[in-house]
Amino acid sequence: MSSVAIVIFDNFTDLDLWLMWDLLNRVRVDGWSVKILGEKDSHVSVTGIATATHGRIEEANEADAVLFVSGPGTRDRIADENWLAKFDLNTDKQMIGSICSGSLISAKLGLLEGKTATTYPTTKTLLESLGVEVVEKPFVEHGGVATAGGCLAQQYLVGWLVEKLADKEWRDLILKSIQPVGEGLFFDDAEKLAKLYQPIKANAAV
Repeated sequence: MSSVAIVIFDNFTDLDLWLMWDLLNRVRVDGWSVKILGEKDSHVSVTGIATATHGRIEEANEADAVLFVSGPGTRDRIADENWLAKFDLNTDKQMIGSICSGSLISAKLGLLEGKTATTYPTTKTLLESLGVEVVEKPFVEHGGVATAGGCLAQQYLVGWLVEKLADKEWRDLILKSIQPVGEGLFFDDAEKLAKLYQPIKANAAV
């Protein structure tokens, strides 16, 4: 069994939740579970879309992998010591990842100490002020901790996680499934790819 927790908050970036959510739910492995966690029953994105959560952020402490989304709301979260104190993450036992300004949360939790990281360009100065060396790469991995910069860099973040928790074949299949037609899609995998679009069970994320 593998459990993945995606942590959201008010004013999160829509794409940085929904692309990860979609890709992670294309994995068809027994016991695979993906949950959206927050401090409330629902959170409102930066574009005004209310998104229901499946549980509270404390559940992230027991997940096999934890992913932090981005958005203007990260600035409020890193200033909220009560919110930060609810996390007790262990990089020796868990995979911890972030997209764009989600790296600020990882930094405040001490997960990027002594490590390089990437983030969205507008977040670079703030992340550096937290003592993190920022590099201009789409994806940076240090053992069980990874950061991705730029919304479409989620493919690298999700690929990293899926390869570790499932296997390389699933990683390749998931990433092939989002390639533009004519730009590298392997049509000999068409039958396998089709299975990724079958409806998931209603309780798959709970």
